[in-house]
Amino acid sequence: MTKYLDAFINGFNGTLNWTYKSIIFDVAWYINYFWGLILISLIVWGLEIVFPWRKNQSVFRKDFWLDVFYMFFNFFVFSIIISGFYKVLSVLFSEFNITASSLSLINISNWHPILQLLIFFVILDFVQWFTHVLLHRYEVLWNFHKVHHSVKEMGFAAHLRYHWMENVLYKPLKVFGVMILGGFEPEQAYIVHFAAITIGHLNHSNIKLTYGPFKYIFNNPVMHLYHHAYTIPKGKNGVNYGISLSVWDYIFKTNYIPEDSGTIEIGFEGDNQFPKDFIGQNTYGFKK
Repeated sequence: MTKYLDAFINGFNGTLNWTYKSIIFDVAWYINYFWGLILISLIVWGLEIVFPWRKNQSVFRKDFWLDVFYMFFNFFVFSIIISGFYKVLSVLFSEFNITASSLSLINISNWHPILQLLIFFVILDFVQWFTHVLLHRYEVLWNFHKVHHSVKEMGFAAHLRYHWMENVLYKPLKVFGVMILGGFEPEQAYIVHFAAITIGHLNHSNIKLTYGPFKYIFNNPVMHLYHHAYTIPKGKNGVNYGISLSVWDYIFKTNYIPEDSGTIEIGFEGDNQFPKDFIGQNTYGFKK
């Protein structure tokens, strides 16, 4: 029992110290996720202000500050809280001889760094796309995912407005994706991290971007707005599940962009009864 307690404390303290060092600029700038998130957010918000898609939408749109709080809670506060539990799990796995190599399907550690990053990015994005589909397909998961879809005016900060239970689901599956690659995570993984944040912020922003022919590869604000549409095609649990890449939706026929005015109603049926505060939203999924 002592080793599990030590693992928990070490994991918790390690993440807490890393976050603190990031805040005081005591880590390398290119892996400073705290200030990196702030910088990307300010840039995308600035683009929203200068080039608004929905021109009648306020700069401080509905629930702006709630979404900003979600950004920091999900990316830092909850990560600190849960890090100890993940450390304990890693100890348990090691006792059952479950290692990265035991699940490895391919080893890319000797490949060119650029190709490593590309494979790493694509594999993790597909895992997240598949997880996103599950969040919409199963009611027990959808009740947690409703937090993200309760946004009624879209803006960059809506990207990280989600229930903390999604972290519990996403992270193990992302770790599984890494283990498929032989447990390999490239040294330049921070590039993937910041690219994913930037793409996610843009997808939720009040900016009209389609990327021309690259719309079949990269997710975009027009496509993702319809993922949040109040009315979706009959018989579907959702559309446009892409996280960073749109290619999965085109491959699996879940793409849907009927028009691009940006004026559609977003949300879900019954969202007028959904809690409007942080506590209410984060306890909703646990109720019958």
